[in-house]
Parts: sequence; structure tokens; C-alpha cells
Amino acid sequence: MSKLAALQKKKTKLVIGLMSGTSADGIDAALVRIHGCGPSTRIQQLAFATYPYPPGLRELILRNSLPGTGSVDLICDLNVLIAHFFADASRSIARKGGVELSSVDLIGSHGQTVHHLPQPHKLFGKEIRSGLQIGDPATIARLTGVTTVGDFRTGDMAVHGQGAPLVPYFDYLLFRSKTKNRILLNLGGIANFTALPKGCSVKDIMAFDTGPANMVIDALMMELFAKKFDRNGAVAGRGWVVNDLLAELMEHPYFRQSPPKSTGREMFGSMILPRILRYRKTIDDFDLVATVTRWTAVSVFDQYSRFIRRRMRADEVLVSGGGAHNAEIMASLQDCFEPVPVTAIESIGFSSDAKEAVCFAVLANETLSEHPSNVPRVTGASHSVVLGKICL
Repeated sequence: MSKLAALQKKKTKLVIGLMSGTSADGIDAALVRIHGCGPSTRIQQLAFATYPYPPGLRELILRNSLPGTGSVDLICDLNVLIAHFFADASRSIARKGGVELSSVDLIGSHGQTVHHLPQPHKLFGKEIRSGLQIGDPATIARLTGVTTVGDFRTGDMAVHGQGAPLVPYFDYLLFRSKTKNRILLNLGGIANFTALPKGCSVKDIMAFDTGPANMVIDALMMELFAKKFDRNGAVAGRGWVVNDLLAELMEHPYFRQSPPKSTGREMFGSMILPRILRYRKTIDDFDLVATVTRWTAVSVFDQYSRFIRRRMRADEVLVSGGGAHNAEIMASLQDCFEPVPVTAIESIGFSSDAKEAVCFAVLANETLSEHPSNVPRVTGASHSVVLGKICL
């Protein structure tokens, strides 16, 4: 405990943030210098890199992420195995940043989500919500010798929250503005956004998962073209949007569900593909990818229109995540939000790829500072709580 007490007193810390998203294609690692905590937090990004999982591991993770296709023994093994790769990523990003791993004060790890069940359900008379992020933080701490904070979602779920999204508190700390109403949109496997009214407090934040981003596009690309993703939207750019299919996809009940809400592979994973592939008999493969790509943008705008616009009209939309590199998604978003500018978050001097990894470095610092970092209005939690497990 004396080490934690000493860490708490440090005004400036070297922190590594680790993140692997629902696409399960690798580990994003960021090395940052964090000054202060809470609303006075300032960060300096020192290094960022993405470390792909070795061949075959992504498929193994995905196979063990859905009921009926996983096994408890493999999930046990993956929990430790992924921690080893997260520890490797920590060593690599420290080296890239030109620092000794022993000089790093803290690691914040989101882990790898394998299942997310945010809706309350009863089991043996108890109403519960649950989720599983593997990549054991205690193993990361032991392998690196660095205090590690992980498993951020469960504390929020214990007080009736959905455990997601967790980025909004980070968005508030780093991106709130006194003069602009901002939408912070992240396009990973799933799309989520944070609405920050100008001059807002934490209580004013609105945020939730809007639906699919890259997840369905990636699955369709693998099915049709044996490629992991549509680089820069090149395949979608060769097709035309099929309005009948787009309208059918927009009938998904998730879009009518009021916030707080969150989603994942359980709702927008491979089970969506059969509905899309039914159209293959009469529609070109390029058109299918173009339509699903347009679905990402249209569903984001639909959720903004349904649940945000009446309370806050956006002055700008700042996009991060892998989808920010897809020219077709970005063009479709601009078309939907016109005349509001839609730009990658680089436009305000921040890395779109690094954002979520940096987020978990900042959340770890908030945990160490004993600051609650869930946003009850966003997750549906009954009250604010300090998130994560601290592993020495």
C-alpha cells in the first residue's frame, strides 16, 4: 500500500494505456505523461503503436465470444495469454517512447471484451448485468512490474449501470469547450458518441453506443473478399447503396431503444450477415459493402437526431477510431450532418487512432486518484463510482 500512497502524491506520472476493441485485431498501446487529475488533467502523448495479435488468435477470440462457440477452458487460457501479449505491448511502447519500463508509474488496461450483457436479467433471484474483459490485469502487473488498473466496467454494472460507454468522462476532461457544442464520435467495431454542450459539467454529458461501425463491414469483407477490412473504403466506393436493404437494416430494434444503452458483437456480430447476404442473389458484392458502410453513417445520424438534437445542436463532429480512415464513412457522415463539419480528431491536434488507449491511461490515473469516472446519466448507474481493479 505504501507504493500506492507514493504514486497518489506524484503530480506527474508516466502511464501506459492499453486497449483492444470488439474487432479483436490487436492491441493499441499509448505512452503518455499525465499532469494532475480530474478537470485539471493535462496529457502529453509520447508514443503510440498498434501491435497485431499473432495469426489465428483473433479468430480464436471471436470464436470464444459468442454462446455455443466458446469453451470455459479456452477462455481461461485466453485470459492469461492475452495478458502476456498486453505485457509485451507495454514493453514495446515503453521502448518506442524511449523510457525504461521500470520508470512507468501505471498501466491502464481495458482488456479484450469477449461478451457484454448490459441488460438486467434475473438469475437465482438476483438481478444482474455482466460482461467479461479478458487479459488479466494482475498477470500484466506481475509480468511488467508496473501497477496495473483493469476491469473498469464491472464497478459500474454493480450499481445498475451498463458498464459502457466509459470514454465520455475522458471526453469531458480533454475535449469540453466553452464555445462549441461538440460530438465526439468513435468508430471502432461499434460506434459510440459523446455529446458535450458548450460550457458543460459532467452532469450535462450525453453519450451511448449508436450501433455498428466497422464490425459488420469487416465481417462482410471477410465473407465476400477474404479481406479483414475495407481499406480507406475502396470497395464501398465501387458500389451503390441499395435503399431497400438499408431501410431493412435501420429497422433493427436497438435504434428505437432509448439511452442509456450499449451494445456489441452480441447484437451486431456475424448473426447480421445472413440478412445481408440474402440480397446477394440480385445485388453486386460491391453494392452490399457500400450499403453496410452507409448504414454506419445513417445509424449514427439517426441516433443523434432521435436523442441528442433536441437538447443540443452540434457545432462540430470530431471522429476517432479506425472508421476515421474510411473515406466513404467520413463522406457519408458529412452528407448526413451537413452543414455541421465532420472531421477527424486530428483537426484539433489529437490522434484518432490513439484516443481509446490514451483514455484508459487517464481512467487509470483517475482510479488511483480515487475519482469516480463513470457517468451515471450515460451508463444508467445509480451513482458515481471509482472504476477498476488495482493490481500491485
